[in-house]
Amino acid sequence: MTKVCHLTSVHHRNDTRIFHKELPALAEAAYDVCIVVADGKGDEQRPGYFIYDVGSSANRLQRISLTTKKVFSKAMELDADIYHFHDPELIPVGLKLIKAGEKVIYDVHEDVPRDIMSKDWLPGIAIKPIASWFEKYENRSAPKFNYIITATPFIQKRFKSLNKQCVTINNYPILDELITERLKYTGEMAVCYIGEITRIRAAEEMIKAMENVNAKFLLAGHYENDTYRNKLSQVPGWNKVKEFGFVNRSKAREILSQSSAGLVIFHPEPNHINAQPNKIFEYMSAGVPVIGSNFPLWKEIIEGNKCGICVDPLQPKAIEDGIKYILNNPDKAQEMGENGRKAVESRYNWEHEKTKLVNIYKQLER
Repeated sequence: MTKVCHLTSVHHRNDTRIFHKELPALAEAAYDVCIVVADGKGDEQRPGYFIYDVGSSANRLQRISLTTKKVFSKAMELDADIYHFHDPELIPVGLKLIKAGEKVIYDVHEDVPRDIMSKDWLPGIAIKPIASWFEKYENRSAPKFNYIITATPFIQKRFKSLNKQCVTINNYPILDELITERLKYTGEMAVCYIGEITRIRAAEEMIKAMENVNAKFLLAGHYENDTYRNKLSQVPGWNKVKEFGFVNRSKAREILSQSSAGLVIFHPEPNHINAQPNKIFEYMSAGVPVIGSNFPLWKEIIEGNKCGICVDPLQPKAIEDGIKYILNNPDKAQEMGENGRKAVESRYNWEHEKTKLVNIYKQLER
């Protein structure tokens, strides 16, 4: 069997793209699959693949300087035929593996230079120089890898000019994972958001929007930090919030079955406007109407497939109006949910994407 080793120093071991889609797809295709992580939760055998843990780091600087070295050492120890890494901070590791004669795939989840522009923890004066430096570094490195995988067509446009071996593997949902028997619009109504709870993902705007809405807001995910959670608890509309914390896929499915709409409201940050959030397609997959930001690409997906509505992400009143429209028009909402599900069945599903992933590995085996 061809041995493949994925590498991440950032992503947790329940990351949907890596652990629920890519690794199982490769195991299903009869590859010997493992992954190196750095979360401090220990080694673990899962169906189809093994997790090797090099330990967590105390802070971001230690992770970049020390943990990446541990990831490289473990990768070499495992002696795989193909390596596949997921974090920009592991580019030096990927380059070392290339220098050692290994086959390496760089999986680009985000448009990192644009993502850096939204980092609150960086000094404001340093953001643009850091983003510019990293883009140049990534551009110099990209041609050296055997394959570049990008999470969206927008990211692919940049990398295709740098490395012809570049393919988009969209982060579409597994076809039947989240579909449920949809609850009818009776009793206490609810809308939901499932994902990272942060400032730039409009947590405050969504909560404010709920103040005058006669429904619960089912909120699931990790907060940016405890201080931010405390701040949100003071926002008008918080009394409508029902918190779940981070949830597994089964619980996410349950929350979606109870929701009249799914919110995915991101601020118009450089890395958001041309992104394709996983949550849009997961809501569609579950047959739940989508309320999303009014970016052109998002409007094309959501309103183009008649599966929801798009609103100004910076205006709580616009979000409120969108929620009320869904709640007050159950027949239309039902139609939107069905349209979203049909779009996933015909186009936006992981079955199509995993075939592309396996084909990349087959090419590298030659």
